[in-house]
Amino acid sequence: MNKDSLIQFIQKILPMNPSRAGQVAEKFKPMQIEKNGYVLKAGTVCNESHFIEKGIIRSYTYDLDGNEVTTAFYPTNTYSSDLLSFFKRTPAKEYIQAITDCETWYITYEDMQESFHTIPEFREFGRLNIVNQYSILKERMLSNLQETAEKRYNDLIHSHPEILQQVPLKYIASYLGIADTSLSRIRKEAVKK
Repeated sequence: MNKDSLIQFIQKILPMNPSRAGQVAEKFKPMQIEKNGYVLKAGTVCNESHFIEKGIIRSYTYDLDGNEVTTAFYPTNTYSSDLLSFFKRTPAKEYIQAITDCETWYITYEDMQESFHTIPEFREFGRLNIVNQYSILKERMLSNLQETAEKRYNDLIHSHPEILQQVPLKYIASYLGIADTSLSRIRKEAVKK
């Protein structure tokens, strides 16, 4: 694993010269996560933030009836963390699990805090990355309230087609907030178009 993808991600969030981006990237360490392995379990404090170099990770929780609900997908070249648990140092309410074998670059809470105080570019990258993660969360929340399941499905497969190819359909249906049978109908209609 080399850090080229991570450096590109850092430069996409905060344009800077490659040597400064490399300095920010130096704070991240490699991790291999086997398929179905957990990055975080509910009830524990999130101590790591991950950039996904390869693979797909998902977060999920359980509703009041005990049904598993997928809350997010994190495919290649995205950032995954339970930001609330990570920054507030509180127990997570979600699980974060690898759907495929994954390779990530991670940073611990302690290393991130030290980097915020010692590397100005890291502090600005971190701030902008948090804003970016918040934007993704807000867009998803509004999408769930304002758009049809068909539109949400189409947006998902256009933005991240690898999810449809590698993620079990029950996770996708759960993420979209629909039954498996509804997802089957939406997929059939999408194929016809």
